[in-house]
Amino acid sequence: MRLLLFFVLNFGALALGSYLMGEGPMGSWYTNLNKAPWTPPGWVFGASWTLIMICLSLFMNKAVQVESLRNTILWIYAVQLVFNIAWNPLFFDLHWMGWALVEIILLVLIVGAMALIAKPHLPKATWLLTPYVVWLSIAITLNAYALQNN
Repeated sequence: MRLLLFFVLNFGALALGSYLMGEGPMGSWYTNLNKAPWTPPGWVFGASWTLIMICLSLFMNKAVQVESLRNTILWIYAVQLVFNIAWNPLFFDLHWMGWALVEIILLVLIVGAMALIAKPHLPKATWLLTPYVVWLSIAITLNAYALQNN
């Protein structure tokens, strides 16, 4: 039941972020943006976020079972959800690429903090956060390129 709750929260956050991004990647602003040559095709974004949210749900399900970790990890997780959702409107709807870049850098630090705090308790489970950190790192480069070249 707890795992289902994290699936609902994570995929709900994705849905809310998508809703808040306006036209998003289909809008004329993004399609006309000078994007990084390493920008992946659109389907990679959906596949990546699906994997990330599955892994994050599995991680959180394990993390909240550790009583000494529960309150701290839930607090960091909640902040992470807000930051995850907020990037979409900052970048796609408001076109605030600089603020979006600062925000996504903070997000990767937040996810990194989750891993560091959980590692002593759940050394194997923290690897579930790897796809998230890798994807955010790629997204930082894409965001930075767009900011620098537009």
